[in-house]
Amino acid sequence: MFFLIGCKPANQDYNLNNKGVRLGTGLMTFDTIPDWGLGENGKSQIGPTHGGVAIGKDGTVYTSADRGVYAFSANGKILRSFIEEPYTKLHDIEIRDENGTEYIYGARNANKEGIKFNAKNGKVAFKLPFPKESKLDLTSFSPTAITVDANGSIYLSDGYASNIIFKYDKTGKYLKHFGAKGNGPRQFNTAHGMTLDTRYEPNRLLICDRNHQPKGRLLHYSLEGEYINEVIGGLGMPTSVAVQGDYVAVPDLHGRVVILDKSNTIMAVLGHNPDPKLGRSYGVKQEDWIEGVFSGTHGSNWDASGNLYIQDWNVDGRIMKLVRAKI
Repeated sequence: MFFLIGCKPANQDYNLNNKGVRLGTGLMTFDTIPDWGLGENGKSQIGPTHGGVAIGKDGTVYTSADRGVYAFSANGKILRSFIEEPYTKLHDIEIRDENGTEYIYGARNANKEGIKFNAKNGKVAFKLPFPKESKLDLTSFSPTAITVDANGSIYLSDGYASNIIFKYDKTGKYLKHFGAKGNGPRQFNTAHGMTLDTRYEPNRLLICDRNHQPKGRLLHYSLEGEYINEVIGGLGMPTSVAVQGDYVAVPDLHGRVVILDKSNTIMAVLGHNPDPKLGRSYGVKQEDWIEGVFSGTHGSNWDASGNLYIQDWNVDGRIMKLVRAKI
């Protein structure tokens, strides 16, 4: 179901009552935009969130919530939404321009599939169910992450079940699979997030091994499914990854976003939640949100100006805008 929604006018001031908070350090310094994306009544408009963020070529901000996908303007106005089936519970989303048309690719863990649809009108191009051609005997299929390479090949991570990553061609035809569940050096203990790491040539997959013990980590795999290396360890519970230029944003379920440079050195930590009861907490109601402090951080992405949009795993539905400060 596709809706156009009228909300705040383009010149609405979102900072009437709250003050922004400065986060980060050095090149990765940001200012929060209070009340970004909220309705005229000051309430979240999108409902519970357990999804991702993608940015269109025109700056449109897409975020997935339990009940569907919402498209925001850069100033927080809802432009359109795709709600109900088949847009519900997209755990991860990416956007791709294909011959002038943008498509959203999504991983639907609860619905046991991947999906591709037109970002403007919601028309579904195809779905990616469990590929029986793989001849795997799996008892469950629960995709958590999706990404697409430069040739259009699609990678779908079964992060809440087998921890196997499935590769499809650009038409959705199954090609191969790789990976295994476990805590070994080349295994995944919840392959939760994934993207194409364009910081390197040839491009490679950057994968969040969220529940690796003793701490979460990021891994590099080739596009053919070959293990390359552990990128960085000692993280909390990395949920997703978003690359822009030489930098990558890594939301952490404990309530923070870590920014890495091309050498995968930590440049900044944003929104750190010092309260262990509130970090990794889905149930923080909107009245208890603290400006500049995250909880259950789940998705993120960059716009062309280097601003960040952050989504929390949250019962009321929280998405935030962080504007890159000019230092």
